[in-house]
Amino acid sequence: AVQLQESGGGSVQAGGSLRLSCVPSGGRIGSWGMGWFRQAPGKEREGVAAIDPDGTTSYADSVKGRFTISKDHDKNILYLQMNSLKPEDTAMYFCAADLAQNSEEVLNAISMDYWGKGTLVTISS
Repeated sequence: AVQLQESGGGSVQAGGSLRLSCVPSGGRIGSWGMGWFRQAPGKEREGVAAIDPDGTTSYADSVKGRFTISKDHDKNILYLQMNSLKPEDTAMYFCAADLAQNSEEVLNAISMDYWGKGTLVTISS
């Protein structure tokens, strides 16, 4: 079975940066459409950034120009570089993977094949 493990969350001040990592066990990131999702308290989960097996990316409007999703195929790690963080970016961030969806589909996905357990990001003003 595939398992996804996120890391890199933490607490930073507004304007700061964090880099999230997602390490899969039981599979290769190059085989999947992958994405980062977040859920803030009292809000629905939303897609933040997604990447195709071929590297095509998609982003939510709220993070365009600030977040970058990328893959390191050699290390088999998915990243989310988050810059210029805002208090409204505070949420639990989840990594997810799917065998059958491209980046745009992943970004708007309700369901994915595999999910991580999340890493908490807290941005203070």
